Order: sequence, then C-alpha cells, then structure tokens
Amino acid sequence: MSKKTAASSGEPIPAHTQDGQPLKQMNAPNPVIIIVCIILISALASYIVPAGSFTRIEDPNTGRSVVDPTSFQLIDQNPTGIFELFQSVSAGIQGSSSIIAFLFIIGGTFGMMDETGAIRAGMGTLVRRMRGREILMIPSCMLIFTLGAAFAGNNEEFLAFLPMLLSICFAMGFDSLTALGILFCSVAAGYGAGCTQSFTVGVAQGIAGLPLFSGIELRLVILVVLYVINTTFVTVYAMRVKKDPTRSAMYELDKIRPKTEEINGDESLTTRHILVLLVFLATIIGVVYGVIVFQFYVDELAALFLIMGVASGILGGLSPKRMADSFMKGCANMLMPCIMVGLCKAITIVLTNACIMDTIINFLASLLRSFPSTLTAFGMFMVQDIFNILVPSGSGQAAITMPIMAPLADLVGVTRQTAVLAFQFGDAFTNCVTPASGMTVSCLVIAGVPIKKWWRFILPLFAVWWVVAFGFLTFATLTNFGPF
Repeated sequence: MSKKTAASSGEPIPAHTQDGQPLKQMNAPNPVIIIVCIILISALASYIVPAGSFTRIEDPNTGRSVVDPTSFQLIDQNPTGIFELFQSVSAGIQGSSSIIAFLFIIGGTFGMMDETGAIRAGMGTLVRRMRGREILMIPSCMLIFTLGAAFAGNNEEFLAFLPMLLSICFAMGFDSLTALGILFCSVAAGYGAGCTQSFTVGVAQGIAGLPLFSGIELRLVILVVLYVINTTFVTVYAMRVKKDPTRSAMYELDKIRPKTEEINGDESLTTRHILVLLVFLATIIGVVYGVIVFQFYVDELAALFLIMGVASGILGGLSPKRMADSFMKGCANMLMPCIMVGLCKAITIVLTNACIMDTIINFLASLLRSFPSTLTAFGMFMVQDIFNILVPSGSGQAAITMPIMAPLADLVGVTRQTAVLAFQFGDAFTNCVTPASGMTVSCLVIAGVPIKKWWRFILPLFAVWWVVAFGFLTFATLTNFGPF
C-alpha cells in the first residue's frame, strides 16, 4: 500500500458521498483514554481489593517461575499513591522495551515496503483481473487479505481497498455486505490464526515467557480452517444475492447509494513490485522455518524483517532518503500500539506493587475451576472475547490480560500456550463487531452500512467462530499444547 490509512495513525477516516457531503460518522473512544481509565481504576482498586500473594516456585521441568496454587494468603494492604501512579507510566514503558523495540522495527520495515507501492499494486491487479469471474474473485481476494493479517498483522491498512472492493462487488451484482465480508472475515481468519502476528501473538507470547511464534504448526491448521469457513460463508451469501438481489438486507440502501469510483488504472504491477512481493514471501517462509527449526526469538526475527525492509527498498527503487523517511514514517505509525503496550504494563505494575494482582488471579481461578477441565480454556476465551469489546487493540489487550492469564493458566492446569490461543481467538473475533473499534466504525461509514444490518449479517458466522474456538481450545487442553 502506498499510503498508510488514517485509521492506522489514530485519526478519523473521512468518508463522503458523491456530491461531497460528509457521511455521518460514529465516534469510537480513543483507546489510550480507555487504558488510562483502567490505570486509574487499578490504583483505586488498591484501596478496596484485599492484598494477597502466591508463592512462586521453580518448575523443575522448564526452570521457569510458576505459581504454587496452594500458597495464596492475604497480606497487609499496600495502596498506590499519587506519585507512584505517575511513576508507573515510565516504569511500564521501560518494562516493555523489548516488545516496543520489536514493534517499532516491524512498523519501520513495513513502512519501507509500503513506500514501494508493491502491495497496493498487487492487490489492485488481482481485483481487476478477477472482474467478471466472481467465483474466483472472492476466495482470491480473501486469501491475500487473510495471509496479510496472519503473517504481517495487516488490518487498518486494508481500509484503503474498501472503495475498490465496493466498486467490484457492485459491478458483479453483489452488495456492500459482501465487500465488508471479504475484508472483515479475512482479518478475523488471519488474526484468529495469528501465525507470525507480532501485535497479538508476539506480544502475548513475550509476556507469557513463551518462545516467539512457537506453536505455529497448530496455528497454520487454524488458518486453513478459518479461511475455508469464512470464504465459503461470504461466497455463498454473495452468489445468493447475485441470483436474487432483493434478498440483500442492503438492497434498498445500495440502490440509492452513489456509485463509487472505478478502479484506478495507474496501479499496474511492475517488475520491481513483483520482486518486492517475492521478498515479502521469502521473509514469511524464513520466519516460519526459523521459528520451527531454529527457535528464532525477537532479535533473529527483527533481523529478518529488517533485511526484508532494506531489500524491498533497494528492489523497489527507493533512494536512501526515501528508505529512511519511510522507515521513520512506519515507526511513527507504531507509536499508538507501542504507547499502549507501555501503558498496559503500567497497569500490571500498579496491580503488582499494590499486591492485588495475585488476589485477582486467585478470584478468576476460583471461577474457572467451576468449569469442567476441558472447558477451562474456553472460559478464558469468553473472558477475553468480552474484554475485547471494550479494548479492541490486540497489543493493548495482550499487555493487560496476559500478565493475569499466564499465571492463571498455571493455576487451573492448562498450558500458557493454550492461554495465548484463548487470547488470540478472543481478540480476533469481536474486532469486527465492536463499536469501540475505529477500523470497524470507519469501514461501516465508508460502506454506508448501518451497524445493526452488519451485526445481522455477521452474527451467524460469529457463532461458527465460537464453535471453532471451542474445538481447538479443547484439543489444546487435551494435548497440553506447548511447549508449556
């Protein structure tokens, strides 16, 4: 993509009708404000919630520190003062430095790749060539979007393709819900699998102490399952609407909708673009191979992505100045998630220093112990799913919940890898329905789709996603999905 969207930088997405009138927008709360409120609530809770602690012991099998489930006891209260509250922000950013550094490198390297225009040109070429072959257009587009979400963490970047998708879908006899389905269902599949997704799985595994992107074999299976289910759902719906347009919930609204612009013919795929896309593909293969065979961690993976960025810039014909500028621009686009990771670490510091983190863990453990053992992980998934409605940021949610969920997994008898799997499912599926998501709100505004009509379209598939989550989490529990 040649430009970053406003959504990725935290700015509202301007959307207009054909006559230039702005479409009515729904304002989503700034996620930083949500996190700051949680920090304040955590500080207030230190005066109310009883302080308690577990004894940490060394696991003889892995050498890592784990909670002794029988050792919880109440201790003296240690409430958070005003000065300590403000100190926690600086401490949180410092405590998350390794994750923040990795995210900045990811943002910078993809900024260089973006600057070449290869991804946008590739997608534009694909969509144009599929025109008139609707049976192939939907699965082809969804495959590309899904792989981008699963391996590169693409989400807001896809917003730039929505006007193009709307044009193609209308030309093929589909509706606006089909265009949204292609976009959102691809992201849900990619984030649900999270194969090398740095912003959710990478952050969560780093906090849980797991090898980065470990367990990728099962995640690849999840990717295939979700892609097949989501593509089938969208394709069947689209062909039904094509056969009888009146069956679309958007039939009346789409009829009066101003026509979107035709696809720009300038987005042609050049030899340089092809080389850049091949570098991207080689990097993904290298990441998967390195994680499985050599157990690559943050530094090795950061090096691979840096190589990808530099190679993309050179092959894409960027000057050294443009490479440097685009790297810095990409880093700037990572400022929001990086700040959120630091702020979320501040929450953990407040809860830990006040000695109420273990009290919360003990309370959640007592709730989850009421579940049958095979459903414990699914209970964790439900908690994450509900929480994600309020905090749709994947990296932010990981930074808030994983410090609790990782030791909680030790207590309730599931692996930390399973807890990460529950988190990534919980983060992925509610992103496309929560009104707190800037991406969701922006897409609905641009497509002109009322949120209730979107919910009516997506909720049957949402129920299927829960069934898929239940199946894979049960499998992960029964097989002790690891390494731990």
